Order: sequence, then structure tokens, then C-alpha cells
Amino acid sequence: MSRIQPILSIQHLKDLQASLKEKRDPDLIRITLCTGPGCEATGANDVAEAFRKQIGERNLGDQVEFKCTGCHGFCAMAPVVTVEPPGYCYGGVRPGDVKEILERTILRGELIEELVYKDPETGETVPLEADIPFYKHQHRIILAENRQVDPTSLEDFLTIGGYNALAHTLQSQTPENMIDIIKRSGLQGRGGAGFPAGVKWERAHEQPDEPKYIVCNADEGDPGAFMDRCLLEGNPHRVIEGMCIGAFAIGARQGFVYVRHEYPIAVKRITQAVEDVQSAGLLGDGILGTDFVFDLKVVQGAGAFVCGEESALIASLEGHRGEPRQRPPYPVESGYKGKPTIINNVETWANVPHIINNGPEWFASIGSEGSKGTKIFSLVGKVRNTGLVEVPMGATIRSIVYDIGGGVPNGKEFRAIQTGGPAGGCLPAELIDLTIDFEALQHAGTIMGSGGLIVMDESTCMVDVAHYFTRFLEFESCGKCYSCRKGTQRMRELLDDICEGRGTMGHLDLLEELGHAVNTASMCGLGQNAANPVLSTLRYFREEYEAHIKGLRCPAGVCKALIRYEIIAELCDGCTACAKVCPAEAIEGEKDHPHTINADACIKCGTCVDVCAKDAVIVVSGGGQ
Repeated sequence: MSRIQPILSIQHLKDLQASLKEKRDPDLIRITLCTGPGCEATGANDVAEAFRKQIGERNLGDQVEFKCTGCHGFCAMAPVVTVEPPGYCYGGVRPGDVKEILERTILRGELIEELVYKDPETGETVPLEADIPFYKHQHRIILAENRQVDPTSLEDFLTIGGYNALAHTLQSQTPENMIDIIKRSGLQGRGGAGFPAGVKWERAHEQPDEPKYIVCNADEGDPGAFMDRCLLEGNPHRVIEGMCIGAFAIGARQGFVYVRHEYPIAVKRITQAVEDVQSAGLLGDGILGTDFVFDLKVVQGAGAFVCGEESALIASLEGHRGEPRQRPPYPVESGYKGKPTIINNVETWANVPHIINNGPEWFASIGSEGSKGTKIFSLVGKVRNTGLVEVPMGATIRSIVYDIGGGVPNGKEFRAIQTGGPAGGCLPAELIDLTIDFEALQHAGTIMGSGGLIVMDESTCMVDVAHYFTRFLEFESCGKCYSCRKGTQRMRELLDDICEGRGTMGHLDLLEELGHAVNTASMCGLGQNAANPVLSTLRYFREEYEAHIKGLRCPAGVCKALIRYEIIAELCDGCTACAKVCPAEAIEGEKDHPHTINADACIKCGTCVDVCAKDAVIVVSGGGQ
């Protein structure tokens, strides 16, 4: 795609935007294909190729505009295609469906019911995207733009008013005014800590030392979280625009986008966007004909979880080992190369242009009393409608899990939800009406983190969950402070004992004491929250720990040392399906006769349960070897 020639002034930008809008034919039917990570993994690229080929062969270019965009959010329906008008949303689209979509929907205006969302309770079809509960109950501001733009096209972004907020800032605002706007909006950092963005900017602005730097923290490392990734992949220019405004506010001339190398598409998109904006004169010297100077560089991180912490990120940015530094001084006083530095995450930067365009009062009117605006969450786990959701701060767990997520599938009961990533906590079903904002979550013993939400049903072992995340945090600890390095290791060892049938009631008292010590004595945010998975599950699911210890049983049937597999003879017809797939050859019996499992040989992989058509293989909790 050809690059835009340098934009020399604010008026030049306005004229270009007007020209680009005039070129768009309002009568075209617009087909939009999500190419976010979930859709790409399920074949979106092949679907895109099929659309391009079929549109060309049928000479539909003068009737149809086809566009590949970033993530639409509804990963459970991937790949997702929308058709406007009238606003149909098709899910699970395959290359073989493309011909039918063009023939029936585009040429004849018919709905293809087989491809639209169906209510899991009533079976009724919901053709329009706006009426699908997953979308209907959200408040999409940032994510709404993902479906409007081709992330590789600066022209597309300019057509929807891109860089207008920057132009307004340079034309009519002072740095002090900009900081005041962000403070009045109530914007808090979306990376986890929730520190007021305007206060951070103000402190950096007041520092006399030069030069100053700004950083976009895109080192998203939480298992199951992909919010920042999808924003960088789907709308990188909105993030760049926010960073430009932040640089103007504090007086920075250089910025960095720090993104982990495991996100190759995000790296590619943000790198291309930076190059396109530099070519268009929106980065560099004399931006939009003013004296504003600012440039950006994309830096790839090695994928260390601890580098999501500000000072560890700065150390990595400087080429050192990613370890946190003692604070104070804080980065706003002494950050990158010892100079004033502000760091905000991807979602925080993406909010800034919307605040400038719509006003701080607009943003402050959304959300709860203490937490303003919307928040993007990745909703995963035991829930029907997985994907990215954007809701006002203060939305309840119930509204997200049931109204948006469609509830727990397979007739299971909602058991818990884990918030805040590995260093977050688990909240039980009785707190389902808890509001999700910074204050409420902290009071309940967890954190918001960057926005991961993992839904769990009755088949989840909460002790195993604490064990999993503690093991993760032990591995990701940088080891700089003893409390985190040895504390996470010792907690994991105690959980090993409990999950393997060697636990005592004294283990629980020691876990609790150790957890508080780790959270209190550790240097950075990772260590200061490392015990949350243990402390929250002990607080809300203590009886499950006691079952592991007193009864030597795992109620959920997950912990291998505390379960065994049995075959119910009355249900087994001797089909041999289980014996054929058993990797340990632990299943014995003749064809057409009930089989048995040799407990000494069984490795408890669960494959036999998966393949048994008669549900004759069961998991027995208690009495494990």
C-alpha cells in the first residue's frame, strides 16, 4: 500500500481527511473479516483469500468493499465476518462459505441462518451483531474501532478522524492544559496498578531534568490475556496518537513501544505504523507544521514476565537484565538513562485521544465513583462466549460471565473467577455480584491486573489453580529479592505436598504466614502480589484444602495423586476403545467383555475417559496411590 505524502500542517491534515472521506462510496456493501489471533488461528487468512478471489472472479469490486481488520472480540465464533448493511454477523466462516455469502447475502440480500449466532437456551438465531448478547451488553469505545479500520492502512485511520486529537492538542492546548484534562477525566493506568495517569504526567512535566522519555508497556505476559496484543494488532495508530499527546504534555522528544517478541504480528503492525507515520510527517521534527518534535522506536522484549514492572522494563530497555530497582526514585524522576520517564500500557495510551476528542467530563461519566471509563478484559475459561470484552468500570462479575459470556456451558455450575493474571486472586460464586473496579477487587483480596478473567466451573480444583500460578510466579521471579525468590519456591513446595497427599493442617498455617511475608517484603509488584493465588483460595476455598489433607481426596478429581480411574463393569461393553489409546497399556480385558484398569500401571492421563462412548470410565476421588 502506498504511503501518504508528508502532512505539512493541521489544515493539510483536515483537507486530507475530507478528501479520503469523499472517496468512500456510501452505497458499497462492506464485508469485514476479523483477522485477530483467534480468527487467524482458525483459518481467517484462507477465508480472506477466498473472498478476494471470489469478488474478483464475479466482478463485484464496484458493489463490495472487503476489509481485513483487527480483533472483533468474539473469539468463540471465530472466524467472524460482518456484512453492512444490514449488520449481519457470521461466525465459524470457512473458505467454502464465501461463495454462498456472496451469492445469497450480497447479491440476493438473504440471511444464512447456519452461520449466525444461536441462543444456547432457546436455539433462536440472532442475525445482527448489535443484538448478539456478547456485543449488546458491552460498552465498546476502544474495541469498536478495531472493526472499522485496516490496521495496516494509515489512510483508513485518517478516514475515521485519526490524529484529530493530536492536531487539536498542538493547535489549542498547552502542556499544563493537557495534564489538567487527563487529571479531570480520572484516567487510571490500565496496566494493573491503577495509578492516576494525569498525576504521573504532572510529576514528569515538573521535573527540570532533560531529556524526558515516554514508554508504551506492551509486555503483556499474563496467561490467557491478549488485550494489549489485539489493540496493537488492530489499531496501532490510536496508541501512537495517545503517545504523541503524552509526549507533548511532559515535554518528551523520544518514546519507545516495548513489546514482547512472542507477539510477531503486533510487532509487525506497530513497526509498520510507526514507519508510515514517520513518512507522513506525523513523527519527527516540526509535526503538523508546529515546533513539536517527537519520535518513536519499537523495542522487542525477551518475554520475561517481570519486565511488565516499570523499573524492570526500563532496565531491559537499557540493555540490562530485566530486574526491578528500589523505589524511590520513581521513573518519573529517574527512569530511562536516569532521566524523567513515564510508562503507561497500551490501553491507557489508546484512551487518551478519545478523552481529548470527547472531553474529560464524558470519560468521567462512565464507570464507577472511584474508577472511570471502560476496561477491556479477556474472558476465557469455562464460559460459552470467550473473547475480548469492554465494559464500564464497576460492571459486575455476573453481568460479564452471564450477560456477555453466556454463562457456564455443559450444565456445570459457576465456581469461581480468577482476576488479575498469575498474581491475581480467585473469587468464589457467592461474590458474583461484586463490581469490578480497582477498589472493590483489592478489598476482596485480588487485583485487576491488566484485565485477564478466567472463569472456572465445578470441575476446577482450586488448590491446583493456586499450585499452577505459584509455579508460574516461581519460574518468572527474577530472583533479586530473597522474599520473592525463596518465598514462591517454598509456597510451591508446600502446595506440592498438599496436591500429592503429604500435606498436614500445619501446611495451611505456614502457607498463610509465608504468603503475607512474601507480599509484604518483596520489592516489586510481582512479588508483592505473588501470594494472592494462595491467600485468596485459602480465604474462600479452605474446605477444599482440608479435603486434600484430611480426606486425601481432590473433590474436583484433578490432583493425580489423590484420584484413581475405574471402569464400571455394568456400563462397559468391551469395545476396546480405551485399551487402544492407553499410552501405558494399563487397561486389561477381552473384546466384548468388561475391561479393568491396572492401577499400578495407570498414569492417570484421562485419555480413557475422553474416548469412552458409554461413560463407563469414571474418576474416583480419594484413596489415591
